[in-house]
Amino acid sequence: MATTMINNPADISIIVAYFAMVISVGIWSMCRTNRGTVGGYFLAGRTMSWWPVGASLFASNIGSGHFVGLAGTGAASGIAVGGFEWNALFVMLLLGWIFVPVYLTADVMTMPQYLQKRFGGKRISLYLSVISLFLYIFTKISVDMFSGAVFIQQALGWNIYIAVIALLIITALYTVTGGLAALMYTDTVQTFVIITGAFVLTGFSFAKVGGYSALLAKYSAALPTNIMSLEPHRYNISSHCYTPRPDAFSLLRDPTTGDLPWPGVLFGIAIVAGWYWCTDQVIVQRCLAARSLTHVKAGCIMCGYLKLLPMFLMVFPGMISRVLYPDEVGCVVPEVCQQVCGTGVGCSNIAYPKLVVSIMPSGLRGLMLAVMLAALMSSLASIFNSSSTLFTLDIWTRVRPRASERELLIVGRVWVLCIVAISICWIPVVQAAQSGQLFDYIQSVSSYLAPPIASVFLLGVFVKRVNEAGAFWGLIGGLMMGLCRMVPEFWFGTGSCIFPSSCPSVICGFHYLHFAIVLFFCTSALVLLVSFCSRSIEDIHLHRLVFSLRHSREERIDLDWKQEEEEQRERREGDGTKEESSNDEGTGQAGVCHETGRVWISQPENLKQEASLRPEQLSTITEEPLWKYVVDANALIMTAVAVFMWGYYA
Repeated sequence: MATTMINNPADISIIVAYFAMVISVGIWSMCRTNRGTVGGYFLAGRTMSWWPVGASLFASNIGSGHFVGLAGTGAASGIAVGGFEWNALFVMLLLGWIFVPVYLTADVMTMPQYLQKRFGGKRISLYLSVISLFLYIFTKISVDMFSGAVFIQQALGWNIYIAVIALLIITALYTVTGGLAALMYTDTVQTFVIITGAFVLTGFSFAKVGGYSALLAKYSAALPTNIMSLEPHRYNISSHCYTPRPDAFSLLRDPTTGDLPWPGVLFGIAIVAGWYWCTDQVIVQRCLAARSLTHVKAGCIMCGYLKLLPMFLMVFPGMISRVLYPDEVGCVVPEVCQQVCGTGVGCSNIAYPKLVVSIMPSGLRGLMLAVMLAALMSSLASIFNSSSTLFTLDIWTRVRPRASERELLIVGRVWVLCIVAISICWIPVVQAAQSGQLFDYIQSVSSYLAPPIASVFLLGVFVKRVNEAGAFWGLIGGLMMGLCRMVPEFWFGTGSCIFPSSCPSVICGFHYLHFAIVLFFCTSALVLLVSFCSRSIEDIHLHRLVFSLRHSREERIDLDWKQEEEEQRERREGDGTKEESSNDEGTGQAGVCHETGRVWISQPENLKQEASLRPEQLSTITEEPLWKYVVDANALIMTAVAVFMWGYYA
């Protein structure tokens, strides 16, 4: 197969200019922000405006896995995969209006910290830290590295692992040195590059295929011509393996025979999206860095509007790629697919890269490579920073309670190198999973592991009666159920159309989005059952930790304040700070000291000052009436737009 390489001066100049711009913005942001403290490094000092928050939310979500995965699934089965993107418009409103206000009044830096404040104990927060890191490695980092390498492999002809290592060196460099502020400002630049380049490619794609009406007419006829001529006798290939779906242009499909059945699209995706957008550290961390709740809401609205675009900028171009290159993008014969893209289960993942290297003129090919690099690096860098935050603040501090700030910063940076190495080893599994459809792989793994987390957070925020025992056993029970589905699928393999998986249909025949719905409600029932059968948590421990008490001005005594006080004393001793005696133990006054999650990461000389803050000073969800009405009105407009788009394509 002939491949158009990006090796001319115009393309190379564009790529070099892009890297120079990103590095310049990174250096500028590093110089103007405080990276010497844990709060400055991990939360950008909580000074970010709405526009970098919104841009960073979008750029952190839209990685190269979206360009490769959305376009690939679009090429294979049509527009239904766009439902994953448009569902996010509704969930973004839950994030900005429901969850973030609670996180802000709880005054936490990480999601495990919130669960520890809400429920007490350490086992729930430790579980969330570990499962989150697992999901980062196996559904985000490895997927983004693989998809970025697929693009570079098509564009430059490099070996896939050489491409991965080159990308990681660049990304890890400014992640490790810059902190969250550098990432958010570079994400803003990346967002502009991503959208501009994607619009350009979409324009060329529709011009090449003859317009939207031509796509509607030609997609159903995009059949590979080499099925019988290459392997007439070796395989008994059914026509449905290479014929485009008749419901390709429908968002909502048959609940039993659809590849993405409508109950799963409407409810299963909403559950997984609720976990991702409302409880995942990568996303929430950007909201916690905003200077006020109004800026959080405005950033969510900006991201929501931007999430309308992937259907038109990624899914439709993927379908066009199948129309233009059916023998390659739509190949089904294993030997042919192995030759085309390096894997025998299908080559739909090359749909977007194939368009770039085939129809874009010199110079613009370099721009599109820059777009893919922007998507890859912004997503990877965000995940690196957030996983580093989780490991450092929620796991390492348990191993080393007396760790100094300097040690925590070093550990956070070293951890990035560890997860990179693990992710590279997982790439071969990603390459072959879900018949080569990358986006289906991401969503299936998330559907097996994420619903219990979404259930516990939702109930924890809204239901005061839920306690630590209910949340913990709900998480464990949900994990066991999820593993009972996930392990057999990986053990037997997902197979392909020609070689179906041998996994028993009673286990693997149940669609992963339907499984997510069942898993969510089973976990919720278990959480509520155990909670109502055990002791409740008093309101004095819940002020500003649940939605109904978010405006409370009552003093909160954290459930584990005595244990936290001892850990703080150990940390101060580890930093060489003289420990002063306290006569407040047992009076409840020390609870005020633990009202804020900032206490333990502050410099020792500031501990007394922060401990004296009154509850009303800690609440950060007050808004100016004018701007509150502006963002609320925009939320209603965005909801109306989302409903119209769903209705039009349903």
